[in-house]
Amino acid sequence: MAEMRITKAMFDGLLRLDGKEGRPIPALAERWDVSPDGTIYTFHLRTNALWSTGERITTEDVLYSWRRALDPATAADYAGQLFYIKHAEDYYIGKIKDPAKVGFRALDAYTFQVELNHPLAFFLDLCCFPTLAVVPRQSIERYGDRWLTRSPLPVSGAYELVSWRLNDRVRLRKNMRYWDAANTHSSLVDLLPVASPNTALNLYQTGVADIIWDKDLVPVELMDVLMKQPDFHNFGFLGTCFYRFNVTRKPLDDARVRKAFALATDKERLIRKLTFGGEKPAFHFVPDGVPDYLPPENLKFDPAEAKRLLAAAGYPEGKGFPRLTYSFYAAAGGGAKIQGKIAVELQQMWRENLRIEIELRQIERKVFFSVQSRLDYDISASSWVGDYNDANTFLDLFLKNGGNNRTGWKSDRYDELMHEANRQTDRHRRAELFRQAETLLIAEDVPIVPLYFYAGFTYFKDARIKGVYGNLLDEHPLQDIWKVAVSK
Repeated sequence: MAEMRITKAMFDGLLRLDGKEGRPIPALAERWDVSPDGTIYTFHLRTNALWSTGERITTEDVLYSWRRALDPATAADYAGQLFYIKHAEDYYIGKIKDPAKVGFRALDAYTFQVELNHPLAFFLDLCCFPTLAVVPRQSIERYGDRWLTRSPLPVSGAYELVSWRLNDRVRLRKNMRYWDAANTHSSLVDLLPVASPNTALNLYQTGVADIIWDKDLVPVELMDVLMKQPDFHNFGFLGTCFYRFNVTRKPLDDARVRKAFALATDKERLIRKLTFGGEKPAFHFVPDGVPDYLPPENLKFDPAEAKRLLAAAGYPEGKGFPRLTYSFYAAAGGGAKIQGKIAVELQQMWRENLRIEIELRQIERKVFFSVQSRLDYDISASSWVGDYNDANTFLDLFLKNGGNNRTGWKSDRYDELMHEANRQTDRHRRAELFRQAETLLIAEDVPIVPLYFYAGFTYFKDARIKGVYGNLLDEHPLQDIWKVAVSK
């Protein structure tokens, strides 16, 4: 999320999310039309939209950006967000070779049309996401993978990149050629890549940092004190902490073993002992608060049944069970951080309830997600924050071609349920199909185990910082935020 906050500041899409409610609003497209059957969207671009280097932004730029995201050679984890478009998935998997056959096209310099496979409730939300942002062909084709480090860097968003100093800060400056520059409040923004909650709090208390956000930057041991401070702002948040299995490795290829782990995991104990910020145990994967959806409940804590399943899989009382590892990402503070504490607690639970020993593997954060993608793990700490307020943003992670699946789990039945759900115009039928899919995910095949739902937070001084609002997506556009000058 920290990286996407920077990306969204620098690169606009056709739409963007507003900071009050996290709803789609116009960005590079000033308006759009939708066909009566809900499958064709026609976007009308602003004629005053410019790159920060002065060139006009046209539909050719949108066309290039979307094709780049979909191109298998780009290896984008989020390419699946385009699969709702006609022929997009066929192009991605190589069934068709001509990108012109994919259902988006430039009708003229300022009119861009998209044809979907079927009506899609959240398509406008996808148009806000960085995957579909407009990026500079002129730099990417010239510099390749190093395009972000070459100056001048053309941007389509509210801010230009001034400097990117490793382990220090990313500095952004207002893009004076941005179509909405008049409403971009702050001229200069520094973003500090701090990993330690205690360091973040010290920077805030000494006035070096004005705003602290992101779920990992509250010292857990001070949570009960901080929540009483007027600077601390708590809000509902679409985010789930869970762990995932690499189902391609034995004995985790056996659903009975995965269920045994799930049944031996006491989620309420984790909340009671480790989290103090309003988090709730997750007895399903999709968080509460998603409209038109009632999730199923997954496997409850049941050590006796866990032992029975493990024995049925050939490991009575854990005998003969291989030594597996639980991987989690490292950050400043090491084991003092919440992921390390969770790892230790899970290790103890599984020792008590399954009579098995799990080793802990701490991985540097920048390497951690690559390790997940390569399936170079046994069991792995994970989290997901919704990209939009719909059950699909959680459940489509585990489609077999999903770049964020990272479990090796593939289920034709799951994919069929998901695709059928998103073809529905009846919201009740759609919800029921999603419910069946989630049941398969968390109660039957169990490639993941939800642990708890996050609580959102920021801390900042209301009198000094304006334009920050709590919303379910934790969306805080930088261009909407400003600092009130203090009179001397």
